[in-house]
Amino acid sequence: MPEHGAAMYRYPAADDVERAVRRLAEEHPRLLRLREVGRSGDGRALWLLSAGHGSRDVLTVAGAHANEPVGGASVLELARRFVRDPRWLAERDCTWHALLCLDPDGARRHEGLEGPSLLGYHLGFYRPNFTRQPEFLPGAGDGRPPMPESRALMGVLDELRPVVQFSLHGNEVGGSFVQLTAPLTGAGQAFRDVAAELAVPWEFRPFDGIDWLVDGPGVLRLPAGGQEQEEKDPSGFLSRATWTYPARYGTVSVVVEAPMWAAPAVSDPTPVADPAAELRKVGDLLLGRLQQVSDALAGVPEPSSPYQAAARELLDVAPEVAVTWREYAPGGSGIAATAGSGTSMGIAARRIPLRAAAMMRRALLAEGRTAQGRTATARTAGAARALEWLMREWCAELATEFRAAWVPVATQVALQTRVMREIVASASA
Repeated sequence: MPEHGAAMYRYPAADDVERAVRRLAEEHPRLLRLREVGRSGDGRALWLLSAGHGSRDVLTVAGAHANEPVGGASVLELARRFVRDPRWLAERDCTWHALLCLDPDGARRHEGLEGPSLLGYHLGFYRPNFTRQPEFLPGAGDGRPPMPESRALMGVLDELRPVVQFSLHGNEVGGSFVQLTAPLTGAGQAFRDVAAELAVPWEFRPFDGIDWLVDGPGVLRLPAGGQEQEEKDPSGFLSRATWTYPARYGTVSVVVEAPMWAAPAVSDPTPVADPAAELRKVGDLLLGRLQQVSDALAGVPEPSSPYQAAARELLDVAPEVAVTWREYAPGGSGIAATAGSGTSMGIAARRIPLRAAAMMRRALLAEGRTAQGRTATARTAGAARALEWLMREWCAELATEFRAAWVPVATQVALQTRVMREIVASASA
């Protein structure tokens, strides 16, 4: 898929997606409708696009994570496809709804310059801490109310009771994969066929969904009864996912991941002789690098900000992440059991400290601009420089160690839109 110029690297911003979708809806009012379904914590509107008039409802959720802008581009492409071929929806008796951006507040804090530079992307990186990610609901015994964005999504799910809910995501370095909350005939093969045709590697056993079943290469499926259970983060953090919330209506949720930079080695099915040793190695790497971040911050007061809160959480949960990894070997999860999965784990061990360094650096730079007194400013600036040095080193290593190659935005979008359409077509047959 040849591309040229900035379009190969740039995702549309959340505001750009909204404007483009609104224009399409105004031009095609009999096919497309746009309505507000809630407000974010900062008061931004949450917009739901609806296309078609069939009796079977499908929902796509974009922008659940602030640092993963591909979903908005995919929703915009879906809308354009429906305008070009409205019969596709009618022939499948389908109404397709799309939440344009679940976390517009977070999306505006992430300022990463996507592609082709991993460093450029991470210099503006932001991803909220776990309790501020609207795709997840408070777990049992957690007294926090759901975020307003989460309440809005639950309201949409209660209203629509969709046959399928898609959640669109993008990981920095690795391969593509899907997660299914229940069996869905043909979904795994459809995903692998599309990924192969687009030459996007799939992850043989992704790092995500550590308790999920492997349902073929690149496909994870929630175990039977898992929809009633809380979702466990690798650190042990428990929450209820909006993926599993609509199971009460018979909805199957499908998480579709597209890589920004592809690492072909994640597809290697070669068995690993000693998964436990592999996980000890990546756990040690994770802890060592987080210690480097902590050393860079020694003696520097951490300024209170969303960037600091997210970075501090990563630094604090890292030991539990390493313990969790070791507990899963050599069990039946498949973690690090193949060379491809070992590569995925190696990338994850590098990704966590890189994210922590990136967000703490942004917190320090913001503090440095407002700090009073030369001593405090010099100390803060020095720590920010030390963190940037680590980021430069680690980004260069990711690029060379894993042969990370930028995946054009149009290819990422094609992967997500085609996988969704193939799954819906199969379910309609």
